[in-house]
Amino acid sequence: MERRALGLLQERLAAEPVIALHGPRSVGKSTLLRQLARARGVEVIDLDDPATRDAVAADPATFVGGREPVCIDEYQKVPLLLDAIKAELNWDTHPGRYVLTGSTRYATLPQAAQSLTGRLHVMTVLPLSQGEIAGVREDRLEVLFADPQAGVRGPVSATTRATYLERVAGGGFPLALGRSAGAARARWFDDYVGLTLERDVRELSKLRQRDQLPRLLAGLAGQTAQLLNVAAAARKAGVEERTAEEYLKLLEAVFLVERLPAWGTTLRARASARPKIHVVDSGLAARLLRLTPDKLARLDPTSLTELGHLLETFVVWEVLKQARWMEGVAGVGHWRTGDDDEVDLVVERDDGAVVAIEVKAGSRVAPNQLKGLRKLRDALGDAFVAGVAFNTGARAYPIEDRIHALPIDYLWTPVRQ
Repeated sequence: MERRALGLLQERLAAEPVIALHGPRSVGKSTLLRQLARARGVEVIDLDDPATRDAVAADPATFVGGREPVCIDEYQKVPLLLDAIKAELNWDTHPGRYVLTGSTRYATLPQAAQSLTGRLHVMTVLPLSQGEIAGVREDRLEVLFADPQAGVRGPVSATTRATYLERVAGGGFPLALGRSAGAARARWFDDYVGLTLERDVRELSKLRQRDQLPRLLAGLAGQTAQLLNVAAAARKAGVEERTAEEYLKLLEAVFLVERLPAWGTTLRARASARPKIHVVDSGLAARLLRLTPDKLARLDPTSLTELGHLLETFVVWEVLKQARWMEGVAGVGHWRTGDDDEVDLVVERDDGAVVAIEVKAGSRVAPNQLKGLRKLRDALGDAFVAGVAFNTGARAYPIEDRIHALPIDYLWTPVRQ
């Protein structure tokens, strides 16, 4: 399968001297780098290899010249390498010089490793989208902005509720999806979390209460798609709130969780600026919470609530992936009023146009479930391009002015053939 990021990388190399691909471990950053290197006829400097890492650390300047683009995998392993790149850029900043990959957010690295701040373009590579898994090119969000009437049309969906549950619990990590669902995939997720906490987090910080970190992660996973409550997660993990906040930043730095900021805090209807939190992948969240498709299929109140949160995380990430492939996106966030009416995701374009997303686990959307979309539309006026309530039903239908119900699988059903 071809990743959307590969085409974007090729395009942006024509304008940017340095591009850093960062994102969670095992999402395919190294594969993208090697595909690019093969296409350009260059080698990859792999800093995950101990011998290569030692050689680069001993003489970084030797490794930043040569045929371009210079491709460096896991660049954060040798921070001094970035100083050598900076020295090269002081003389020549023509486009396409360096492509770097890393499994730690650039902005969270120690100051010595931030030599290129202001000189590089960062691209985030996330787990596979559902369209990438299916081998189709998603364009739903792009079309919703460009032609809302076309963006809300599509065929009758054939995706069943059971299939949605499998997709949510499967997530988008390529190596996890390569295993059969069940014990083998569960082991992969467990090993993934263990390796990330033990290796990547340890490289960033010396932790005083390292044994509590998995408990904190589990507590935060229990809040996925909800307003972040650090105090509650700290109590569950048995750590002080200040320590929990420090550890949360580390978990964000290695792409296990991400805060979705509040959007539209200047609107009169806005009351709270608290972020929501999302585990970076719905499959990872499901494993952290020990939720299987069979558990999620139950109709008891607890299971329905858990499904609602996981489904929201699933849909939010599918939309955010499409937003990151688009040009001209000004910001994303969630929106909540003082009456606790909310919109799960707001995507704003540079020109102020807004597409708003709600996620419903049911197969129908009742008008009283759309108070947040309605209030946001009324507050924004013409800037509100479209409001979409994604759900598990089979048909798309209009609900009222600029607010529509769409099947969730429309997100990976191409609009433009």
